[in-house]
Amino acid sequence: MTPRKGKPEPLGAALAGFLERAGLTERIERASIVDEWPLLVGEQIAAVTAARMVTRDGTLFVDVATNAWMQELSLMEPQLLNALRQRPAGASLERIRWRLARV
Repeated sequence: MTPRKGKPEPLGAALAGFLERAGLTERIERASIVDEWPLLVGEQIAAVTAARMVTRDGTLFVDVATNAWMQELSLMEPQLLNALRQRPAGASLERIRWRLARV
């Protein structure tokens, strides 16, 4: 084991440095959209949807409760994407994929 040089650094700073070196910072930021989904889309849409994941290529997968809502949200996708892209975490979102599921 080699001796450490310099002062110890806080765990948060060490973790942030590791994530940056590993190239994971952007993916973690993008994934935060899933947790923020209800706040980003509002109460009415959040009641019938659930964001599930964001892929490497910037696709956000969202489960939707009914076919009618899926159709409506598909029509609203450009506006929703623009709103999500205003957030730092959503800047690299490319598309939303709606999936029928019980929410």
